[in-house]
Amino acid sequence: MSLQSHLSELSAKHQALESQLDSALQHPSMDSVEIARIKRRKLQLKDEMQRIEGEIGEE
Repeated sequence: MSLQSHLSELSAKHQALESQLDSALQHPSMDSVEIARIKRRKLQLKDEMQRIEGEIGEE
């Protein structure tokens, strides 16, 4: 898998988590632990995306 396609895949996952988070925040009964888990996963994906973007920029 090329770095660019991996980056696109991560971006799609990040967008899906953003939608999931928005939905969770609309429901006051949503578990705060679940919201924190989604946010943490989004940050992990963002960090990975930035790392890959750096590698692409070095090529």
